[in-house]
Amino acid sequence: MIFRQLIDKESSTYTYLLADPDSKEALLIDPVREQFQRDHQLIAELGLTLRYTLETHMHADHVTASGLFRQKLRSESVVSINAGADCASRHVQSGDKLQLGEIVLLVIETPGHTNGCISFYLPAQGMVFTGDALLIRGCGRTDFQQGSAGRLYDSIHHNIFKLPEETLIYPGHDYHGRTVTSVGEEKRHNPRLGGGKSKIEFKSIMQGLKLGYPRKMDEAVPANLQCGLPTAQLDSDFEPQLSPNAVDSWAPIHRRNGVPEVSKAWVKENESRLQIVDVREQSEHLELPPISTAICIPLAHLADQLKQLTKGKGTVLVCKSGRRSARACDLMAQHGFEHVASMTGGMLSWHQQSGSCG
Repeated sequence: MIFRQLIDKESSTYTYLLADPDSKEALLIDPVREQFQRDHQLIAELGLTLRYTLETHMHADHVTASGLFRQKLRSESVVSINAGADCASRHVQSGDKLQLGEIVLLVIETPGHTNGCISFYLPAQGMVFTGDALLIRGCGRTDFQQGSAGRLYDSIHHNIFKLPEETLIYPGHDYHGRTVTSVGEEKRHNPRLGGGKSKIEFKSIMQGLKLGYPRKMDEAVPANLQCGLPTAQLDSDFEPQLSPNAVDSWAPIHRRNGVPEVSKAWVKENESRLQIVDVREQSEHLELPPISTAICIPLAHLADQLKQLTKGKGTVLVCKSGRRSARACDLMAQHGFEHVASMTGGMLSWHQQSGSCG
């Protein structure tokens, strides 16, 4: 495995580059906007194809470069389903897997520092990337962004400390020049969570911390909820790599910020011959029921379930309002689906205008 540990000195943030040496597929964990050129150059020098950017949580101390990488290199941005970042290409949760050639990463939810904290575990390599949840001889603070000392204690003890003790821990930050630790080390020596400390002791420790307000929080958190991009760039971020002739031959396409769209009225008229894919979460179906003929695949799982879809068939992607379906168009185009379009206005438009419960 190709592996690099990179640092942004201003925020003491570690960014990790992982790549499969055979397929040359790569990912970045917690990329920093100010280091975009550095990381972009390294990817090019190593001859890699960036497939994913992964966020361990919504950061309060730096702005992510995930949106920039998606614009420039067509990578997928990946965040927790609980992070609140609708901008992301994929939303993941415990049990989900990401794969680069022979490299498999397992998603482990580790909330407590924030609701949307996740860690990435590579069992074959004996590595886990814990973000801010578990640091070297420390942990993330729990006094903002839905922080909870009790949840963090459970996350670490139930999900990280149960990994093999030799597992190497790569944290999101270190402020003392340290680069790596292990599960066994932290179980024994972490002054907040290790040494057999109880949950009550941990809560007392966290409540006693006198920490200042994060300097970049008011800028970083809103920006990271938009993948580090201004709204105007976010809306124009997706231009599927489609053949215009192929698109125009199957549907009356119009383009909004580069995204191919079809009207709700046209979809209703042609519903029986279309492949309609609803990329909303299951929980959203109670408020706005799916179109009766729709195949329901949440956006977070779409890449893994493309085999059940027919490539040559006209495909309409729908979500609540149209933003996620635009990302779904981009994803499917990258995987060779030519006849794809988003339905303008999404299911809000479908129910408002048609009166149908789908």
